[in-house]
Amino acid sequence: MTTLLAFLVTLAVLIVVHEYGHYRVAVACGVKVLRFSVGFGTVLVRKQRGPDATEFVLCALPLGGYVRMLDEREGAVPAGELSRAFNRQSLAKRAAIVAAGPAANLLLAVVLYAAAHWIGLDEPKAVLAPPTAGTAAERAGLRAGDWVRALSVDGGDWTELRSMSDLRWQLTQAALQKQNVKLEVSDRDGRGTRTLSLDLASFDARDVDAGFVKKLGLAGVFSEPVLGEVKAGGPAAAAGLKAGDRVLSMDGVTVVDAQSLRERIRKAVREGQGVAQRWVVERAGQTLTVDVTPRATKDADATIGRIDAYVGQPPAMVTVRYGVIDGLVQGATRTWEVSALTVRMLGRMLIGEASLKNLSGPITIADYAGQSAKQGPAYYLGFLALVSVSLGVLNLLPLPMLDGGHLMYYIFEGVTGRPVSDAWLARLQRGGIVVLLMMMSVALFNDVARLLGLH
Repeated sequence: MTTLLAFLVTLAVLIVVHEYGHYRVAVACGVKVLRFSVGFGTVLVRKQRGPDATEFVLCALPLGGYVRMLDEREGAVPAGELSRAFNRQSLAKRAAIVAAGPAANLLLAVVLYAAAHWIGLDEPKAVLAPPTAGTAAERAGLRAGDWVRALSVDGGDWTELRSMSDLRWQLTQAALQKQNVKLEVSDRDGRGTRTLSLDLASFDARDVDAGFVKKLGLAGVFSEPVLGEVKAGGPAAAAGLKAGDRVLSMDGVTVVDAQSLRERIRKAVREGQGVAQRWVVERAGQTLTVDVTPRATKDADATIGRIDAYVGQPPAMVTVRYGVIDGLVQGATRTWEVSALTVRMLGRMLIGEASLKNLSGPITIADYAGQSAKQGPAYYLGFLALVSVSLGVLNLLPLPMLDGGHLMYYIFEGVTGRPVSDAWLARLQRGGIVVLLMMMSVALFNDVARLLGLH
């Protein structure tokens, strides 16, 4: 229920703001707006103050909206109202009305990002779990428990990293631009600062997707190898383990964090049976040695070991919060960065340098809407901002049927002094519909593939 409600609110907010941008500028330019519609299809709710006023409607299919203006191309216009027809306006006014929708989405994103920063986000501190063997992170010299404090692309200007999210964002942007980075790291308590170089330029642009940071070898954040709740009757309880036990080693191998502990437990299986392990744990200042035999269990197509206990402590968190002015600056900066990243990603997908798997559809958006809403208002506002940026940028693409397509027509009109012919408009509209249907099909396929675990 939360997911559905969060998704519907997301659609409502973004559609209303987008269409209001068109509506508000049209009215300011003296254009008569006949209808402001949220959704398509059967009208559910209608409101109109008078016969000459704009009709506001809510329709049954809430996957979009539109603003219908007085226009001679869509029907006869009384002589007394020709000056209020959209097609009779100057080129500058028509362009401003069309551009106002995407602009409203981008302005909304600035406010939403700023609001999320004003409220504050509780995010994992950029303290790293052990990098995956053989990856760029391991080759750079990163270790379990390293706290990444700052990042630099040119070695001169350093960007302070407030959280793991900051680190992931900066690394993704640098990789898209094929730039190597330098990292300033210390231990998790802030001691022993050192500088490391991380190779990002060698990555193919097609590798830069939602799982890119994992490909770098940065699989997660650091978690202490301490046991949480121990389930009665399970292998951990049978071995005498208790909540709060800190695992020091397994079979003589030092355990550095919860992730490596979990991996060794999962791999403690041979020929379908759990394999006994010798654990050394610390409890209340004393060191104990216990034998633990994980139980073998099926997980998808593999057999793994489990001990029926919560492994690891919650990661260290930091609250990222800004003041009013700094929040607005951060909102504008993040909106610009996300817009630029979206454009670069779309361009790389167009020329085959990035995977089409990056396209997401309504199912994924609904899923993320629900997840962010459950995390709290600041996270949901950040999600709304991200989708608002995407909507604004996508609508500016030079495709017929989109606002960017109409702006493309106006650029042609401004350069040549004449509008695009009706014949060409019809051809371009048909082509635009085909391209949009293809994009929607790929996005929906990706949604289904993610649900089935194929992506």
